[in-house]
Amino acid sequence: MPKKKDRSQRGVAEHPRSSIIPVILLAAIFSACAPALPATSLPTATPYTSEGQPLPTLLPTREEFNPGQLVDYTVQDGDTVPALAKRFNTNMDEILTANPVLPQSTTTLPPGLPLQIPIYYLPLWGSSYKILPDALFVNGPAARDFDTISYVAKSSGWLKNYRVWAYGGWRGGGELVDYIATSYSISPRVLLALLEYQLGALTHPTIPAGVDNEALGFPRLYHESLYLQLLMAADTLNAGYYGWRTGDLLSTELQDGSLLRFDPWLNAGTVGLQNYFSKTLTPSGYAHAVSGIGLNYTYTELFGSISEETAELIPGSLTQPEMLLPFTPGKVWSYTGAPHPAWGENEPWAAIDFAPPAEKGGCAPSEEWATAVADGVLSRTELGLAMLDLDRDGDERTGWVVLYLHLSRYDAAPQGRIVSAGSVIGHPSCERGNATGTHIHIARKYNGEWIPADGTLPFDMEGWIPHSAGTPYKGTLTRFTKTLTACTCADVDTQLESGK
Repeated sequence: MPKKKDRSQRGVAEHPRSSIIPVILLAAIFSACAPALPATSLPTATPYTSEGQPLPTLLPTREEFNPGQLVDYTVQDGDTVPALAKRFNTNMDEILTANPVLPQSTTTLPPGLPLQIPIYYLPLWGSSYKILPDALFVNGPAARDFDTISYVAKSSGWLKNYRVWAYGGWRGGGELVDYIATSYSISPRVLLALLEYQLGALTHPTIPAGVDNEALGFPRLYHESLYLQLLMAADTLNAGYYGWRTGDLLSTELQDGSLLRFDPWLNAGTVGLQNYFSKTLTPSGYAHAVSGIGLNYTYTELFGSISEETAELIPGSLTQPEMLLPFTPGKVWSYTGAPHPAWGENEPWAAIDFAPPAEKGGCAPSEEWATAVADGVLSRTELGLAMLDLDRDGDERTGWVVLYLHLSRYDAAPQGRIVSAGSVIGHPSCERGNATGTHIHIARKYNGEWIPADGTLPFDMEGWIPHSAGTPYKGTLTRFTKTLTACTCADVDTQLESGK
């Protein structure tokens, strides 16, 4: 859990979020799928026998592999050699030696490529059942044809009449889901399937009693509304998805304290859901939810069968377009935040922060300009926020997109404006979220998936490369032989000049 920051410092932000639930990786064993309902008395769309028992789902078991044994693996969306090495408990050199087809400098691997992975077996692997493909988990190209608000309005469940005070106004159920799906870049279908599975939101006309009190299983600590519960759900889903994507999250702790290691062959979307259910359901409820008669069944009942061949989300050898620093050429700003969460409290650490020069700290107005890192169109602008769409199709679910956060409402460029690299977008500020100092927060997405700032595809702006020190906001920015250490002090050792 990140330490609280000194609110007198500049360039520090507490970004839009719910609350923090640490991902604790601890203790004992996960048993086979148990025939039990999720830990809630609320209805679920789940098939049962005439005796009231869930239909069985048989899951394959894994053998206890010999150390270094080569196992077959087919590359999935977004896979990288470093992440595979962590999942299979091996190292990059062994994978590259076993697969000479892979170049040393590879970024993302091409989906469908067959590999041989040296494996070093660890006990306590959980279910190998894949719940959803990654392309259906993120708010990416597969979600372009889906109208969340219209779908909810046409449903027969209580969600269509639900209203809650959220992000500055009264919102309907469909509007609420669409907002969170857009903010966290999680498919609205996934969020709706969760609401149906746990709360019967789309098929049951009567709203469950106490729906605003731990409705999705998160403890009541400033989460006393479905809105805040859904924020927590989205944050937890992303923590699992991106933790698996980077190889930093390999296990989870169930509510009884037992340890579960994610099966190495799983995809990120499945781990995102498994991570979520491990935090919100009892062990038996968890086992049911991650099986073929759990969330997957509910999803297909709502949205139809899932094709085994979904559209490619992250292609092999993905590269980032050339980008400038996000402030006016010739100006000197400070690097105040190393890789940290793009949105919410958890992974992905896709964002970095820059602060303009100022005579005093805190949230002082600035005449400096945040600028476009590349050519594109402003596909979405809201209070304190702009999305720069580099492929100019106006849809942030496709191609490269750059998020700017904490832009002032004054002189902000309007939605739909076509901009060139270096064009002004807005002034840095403290608007949107709980920023404690004037700055901008910037992050990248590709096809709806957040791209970590430090990894196989680093956030490269004019040759400056961010590196994490293992803690959010802590780390460096390096170009050639020069290294800056992120600091909210914004002193001379944090400064860099754009266009130089």
